[in-house]
Amino acid sequence: MMNHKTSHRTLAIAAAVLALAATPLAWGQQNTDGKTGATNADNKVPAIPRTDANFMKQAAENGHAEVETSKMALTKASSPEVKKFAQQMIDDHTKTNEELMALAKTKGVELPSGPSLVQKGKAKAVLDTAEGEKFDQRYVASMGVDAHEDTLKLFRKAAKDAKDPELKAWAAKTVPALEHHLQMAKALDATVNKKGSKTASK
Repeated sequence: MMNHKTSHRTLAIAAAVLALAATPLAWGQQNTDGKTGATNADNKVPAIPRTDANFMKQAAENGHAEVETSKMALTKASSPEVKKFAQQMIDDHTKTNEELMALAKTKGVELPSGPSLVQKGKAKAVLDTAEGEKFDQRYVASMGVDAHEDTLKLFRKAAKDAKDPELKAWAAKTVPALEHHLQMAKALDATVNKKGSKTASK
C-alpha cells in the first residue's frame, strides 16, 4: 500500500510532467509555415541577396523620381499631350511603387521613401528653371526618355539575373509597361522638339 510520502512524490512527478508537456519549446518548434523557430524566430523573413535588395531600392528611387517630376509637369507643362503623359506616369508608377513596397515587405527590405539626392538635384537643375515649351522639352527628354531607358535597363537585368524567384517574376512582368512608356516618351519627344524647333525658327 502507498504511504503518504510516496503518494505526494508521485503527484509531484505527475504535475511536473504535465507542466513540461504544456510548455512550448523555444527552439525547434514547428511554426504554421513549416519552418522551425530557430530559423524563423519572431517571424523574421530571411534576407534576400544584396544584389536583389539593391535593385529594389534603386527601382523605388526611380519610381519616386518619376512620380515627383510628373506631378511638377502637371502644373508647369504647356502642352496638353505632355500633361496627359505626366498623369499616366503618375498613375502607372504609383501602382508599380505600391507593388514593390508590398513585395519588399515580404522580403524584409526597407525601401527609400523618395528619390535619391542625385535625382532630386538633377530634377531641380533641369526642370525648376524651365517654363512653358522649354519645360516640356526637358521633362520629356530627361524623365520620359532618359529615365525610362535607365529604368528599363535596370529591370531587364533583374528579370534575367535576380536570385529571388518572386522578385525576378515581378521585374519581368513590369518590363513591358516600361517599354511602352519609353515608346510613348520617344514619340512625344519627337513632337515636342519639332514644335520647339518651329517656334525657335519664327
